[in-house]
Amino acid sequence: MPPFLLLETICIFLFSRVPPSLPLQEVHVSRETIGKISVASKMMWCSAAVDILFLLDGSNSVGKGSFERSKHFAITVCDALDISTERVRVGAFQFSSTPHLEFPLDSFSTQQEVKAKIKRMIFKGGHTDTGLALKYLLNRGFPGGRNASVPQILVIVTDGKSQGHVALPAKQLKEKGVTVFAVGVRFPRWEELHALASEPREQHVLLAEQVEDATNGLFSTLSNSAICSSTTPDCRVEAHPCERRTLEMVREFAGNAPCWRGSRRAPAVLAAHCPFYSWKRVFLAHPATCYRTTCPGPCDSQPCQNGGTCVPEGLDGYQCLCPLAFGGEANCAPKLSLECRVDLLFLLDSSAGTALDGFLRAKAFVKQFVQAVLSEDSRARVGVATYSRELLVAVPVGEYQDVPDLVRSLDGIPFRGGPTLMGSALRQAADRGFGSATRTGQDRPRRVVVLLTESRSEDEVAGPARHARARELLLLGVGSEAVRAELEEITGSPKHVMVYSDPQDLLNQIPELQGKLCSRQRPGCRTQALDLVFMLDTSASVGPENFAQMQSFVRSCALQFEVNPDVTQVGLVVYGSQVQTAFGLDAKPTQAALLRAISQAPYLGGVGSAGTALLHIYDKVMTVQRGARPGVPKAVVVLTGGRGAEDAAVPAQKLRNNGISVLVMGVGPVLSEGLRRLAGPRDSLIHVAAYTDLRYHQDVLIEWLCGEAKRPVNLCKPSPCMNEGSCVLQNGSYRCECRDGWEGPHCENRFLRGDAPEARGSHAGGQQPYPSQQLQRRPGH
Repeated sequence: MPPFLLLETICIFLFSRVPPSLPLQEVHVSRETIGKISVASKMMWCSAAVDILFLLDGSNSVGKGSFERSKHFAITVCDALDISTERVRVGAFQFSSTPHLEFPLDSFSTQQEVKAKIKRMIFKGGHTDTGLALKYLLNRGFPGGRNASVPQILVIVTDGKSQGHVALPAKQLKEKGVTVFAVGVRFPRWEELHALASEPREQHVLLAEQVEDATNGLFSTLSNSAICSSTTPDCRVEAHPCERRTLEMVREFAGNAPCWRGSRRAPAVLAAHCPFYSWKRVFLAHPATCYRTTCPGPCDSQPCQNGGTCVPEGLDGYQCLCPLAFGGEANCAPKLSLECRVDLLFLLDSSAGTALDGFLRAKAFVKQFVQAVLSEDSRARVGVATYSRELLVAVPVGEYQDVPDLVRSLDGIPFRGGPTLMGSALRQAADRGFGSATRTGQDRPRRVVVLLTESRSEDEVAGPARHARARELLLLGVGSEAVRAELEEITGSPKHVMVYSDPQDLLNQIPELQGKLCSRQRPGCRTQALDLVFMLDTSASVGPENFAQMQSFVRSCALQFEVNPDVTQVGLVVYGSQVQTAFGLDAKPTQAALLRAISQAPYLGGVGSAGTALLHIYDKVMTVQRGARPGVPKAVVVLTGGRGAEDAAVPAQKLRNNGISVLVMGVGPVLSEGLRRLAGPRDSLIHVAAYTDLRYHQDVLIEWLCGEAKRPVNLCKPSPCMNEGSCVLQNGSYRCECRDGWEGPHCENRFLRGDAPEARGSHAGGQQPYPSQQLQRRPGH
């Protein structure tokens, strides 16, 4: 290929990579603030007496497409103008080689007429002679205007590439009292826009390509002169850092190519290597300050609970992006579900001591509870019994699978009156309250009695309560403050008692009761989401028999949690001759599948490195790509005999620094110094004398995990952003700033279009629905 053709090909390729429209002015604020700027631009209103003249560049350098965007900007500005002969008058010029009056200021008296006329303007083309248009206005004034009796505003929309001088006529216009806004279009020449605009220039230079931001900037400047104002009094003008870009041509050395030159000394053509150059377009950035109006948004009150992200919708609507564990109620309130396998008998006091009002309150509590927590796929079975002189099973456990049928059956249960024989009722409930089923072991669901009363018993309760607990019944008590002590005696623990002070407070106990029914550890732990990884030492120093003891211990611990993608996720990593993920956090969504997978985990043998295993968890397990959930507490439990832990202190601290709790269960008669360093300064070490004693330390481990699950969470630790994106906290949420070539809420998508890399800014992804979150929409939007 001849060299000149090669050069032409290079230039065409470089020019073709420049996209037709880019955000050449960016306000460097959060996505939430950008949304507020957009909303505020629709809340401005200009109703003072003022003459506004649009001067639209219709030259060939602007082009028809950008001329249409200039018209769109002018029409959008008119949406906020109170157009009439007495208040706001609007006129328009189009200029190129010569200025052309499209319509004078006194032509139209309604907003609809002005917008329709602007929309019908036809692109003329020609040279860009901005100076000639300004001189025309200097000599003849604003056509159809009110001279200097009202403020005069000139809005010039141009690419700033005039072929004549503009500084002097612009200066003379401004000296006559005309306020000039210079609005860039296409790839503007910012120096010329600054020469055209009034002082302060930062407040009078805008970019029409971003129409909502530009209209906000124009109205924000006019609000300082009382020409325009916001329809909401709490709105205010604020300064924000911004950046303006210029598209420039840069010559670059393209290399040497063969060329042929003649010689004066000899009639011959000599071959030589000649330098060749190419031209390409690059963006040059200019820091600036932009002034924009923002108004209070629906998310300012932070309505989304439990780490939910609030996304505004319009003026007063919003969405809550909720972590899965809190997606069941409005505004990410705790999600109620009763998915554990449980047979539940409500025992209602129907005696004269509680009276009819108390009995009706108890029935209302049961009705609202089953409506709130039972679903079609619930594994819970519910029954209801009442007592006074004796026990009456009104609704046998499991008789109704349909919630509406169950609720209707509750309506028919009568109040009985009579003495309060609670002890007798407890004994009868233990013996016949759950039917004649004799299933035992894993085949039998957990059986729970919930006692609701407002009066003390007239018979002895301690013996019957022990009898019920000996039958493996969990006893829970719900009552007034007057019966607290007796309920604690019956249930065997203050943690199993819920006390209310008034009728509404009784209904507030529903979430707490739901948490206690399936939980075998501290109250409230089951309602806390948790990403939990067990790390087992399977090296030769442990041996296969001790490894089996660890598997049994992990299975027992897993039974204490509600394993599903909404609440607790569990992963397992084993290390020995190598490090292996037995299963990840999102691999076993049910407890049954989890237990099977724990039993199938491999024993590796060899020499283990706890440090390498912890780094494996950091890089390949506790990540968004592998199922870790942003905003959910995270914990790693290390079970090891201590060998191979010498290199683990630094990796463990790396996990802790990134918001991941680490607890070490060291097994052996003596703890090594390496294990003590691995455990760190916090109370994160459990010493177990032998592997067969692991089961005796289960309660301590579960209590620690429940405490970690309630610790405050930093949404950016560990970072949910992929592909080296940066996580930025903002107002109880976060966003991801992506590196070049990546975009999406978590920088998970490769940007495939042909944009020049230097034209791509950081991508904030915190305002889109996350893969690990559910969307809730407020009514009205």
